[in-house]
Amino acid sequence: MHIQVECEIALTFPEPAAVVLMLSLHPSIAPAARGSERLEVEPAVGLHRFADVYGNRCARVFVPAGQVVFRHFAVVENSGLPDPQVWDAYHHRVQELPDDALLFLLASRYCEVDSELKEAAWAMFGALPAGWPLVRAVCTFVHQHIRFDYQQARANRTALDVFRERVGVCRDFTHLAITLCRCLNVPARYCTGYLGDIGVPVAPEPMDVSAWFEVYLGGQWHTFDARHNVPRIGRVVVARGRDAADVAMTTAFGVNQLEWFRVGTIEVAGSPNDAG
Repeated sequence: MHIQVECEIALTFPEPAAVVLMLSLHPSIAPAARGSERLEVEPAVGLHRFADVYGNRCARVFVPAGQVVFRHFAVVENSGLPDPQVWDAYHHRVQELPDDALLFLLASRYCEVDSELKEAAWAMFGALPAGWPLVRAVCTFVHQHIRFDYQQARANRTALDVFRERVGVCRDFTHLAITLCRCLNVPARYCTGYLGDIGVPVAPEPMDVSAWFEVYLGGQWHTFDARHNVPRIGRVVVARGRDAADVAMTTAFGVNQLEWFRVGTIEVAGSPNDAG
C-alpha cells in the first residue's frame, strides 16, 4: 500500500530565531518514499540539513519575526502488514548486548529508571518469562493502568508521574512502558511518527503525531505500542531517541506562539501521482 503523510505547523515569533526541525522521514524508511518528499518553510529560508547523534534527519533554519509555517509531505510504500510478532525472540543478558544498545537501558529525561519504578517493575514482572512475553505483559499493564485523555496532556510529565497519576496521552504510555522495560534490562527506545487509522475504526479526534517504542530482542529492534496494545498497520517513523526530549518536531531557540498544528495520514491508491 501507499500511505500519504503530511503535517503543518505554524508558529509566530516576535524576533528572528533559530529553529531545529525534525520532520523528515527517518533514514530507515526514506528509501520507501515514492515521489518527492518535501520539507518546506514559509517564508522561504535556507535549510541546513544534518543527522543528529541518533541518526535522525534534521534541518536548521533561521526564521524572521512574524508567522512561520513548516510543512512536511511524503508518500511512503508500506507492506500493509501489522507489526510483526516474534514470540520466541531471545532476551539478551546485559553482558551480551551490543555497545550501542546499552544507552537504552539508562535513565533519561522522561524515563526515571533510577526511581521507585525499578522495584515496582521487578515486583510486578520479575517472575514472568523473559523476552517477548515480558514486554507484552508490560504493554498490557500500561494500557490498562493509564486513562487516555488529551485534555490532561502536559509537556513535563515523566514516567513516574504517569505511573502515579494514571492519565496521559500516547507519549506518556510510551514513556512508562520504556521505563519499565529498561528496569527489567530490556533496551527500549522512543519512536515518533505518523500512524493513521488503517485497518481500525476511524478515531473522531483530530490526528496527532504518534508515539510508540522499540525493544532490542533477538539481535534486532522490534515495535511495541502500549497506547493501542495491538499490532497496527502503517507506521511511518520520523525519529528515534531515548525519549520525547530527543525527538521534538520543532525546537525553537526563542520565544514563539503556536498558531496551528495539523497532521494527516491516509492510504492512497496506486502511485504517488494518485495522492493529489
